[in-house]
Amino acid sequence: MPTKQIRLKFQTNLISEPVIYQLGHKFKVITNIKRANVRQDTGWVILDLNGDDKEISASLEWIKSVGVDVDVIK
Repeated sequence: MPTKQIRLKFQTNLISEPVIYQLGHKFKVITNIKRANVRQDTGWVILDLNGDDKEISASLEWIKSVGVDVDVIK
């Protein structure tokens, strides 16, 4: 199963939203949080995504569409 490692950057309006939970339920991907730093006004998460390439691509498009900044690490 292919894996992508990504960095997600959250702004204030998304800090309390269950975005990673929704990602795992809307798409056939397995999420694994590797590292995170979340504060009241901003936060970032290093996340592994495991799954089919199509599902990973669709999940990345969705998470960008809700306003999360996404950087693919590897």
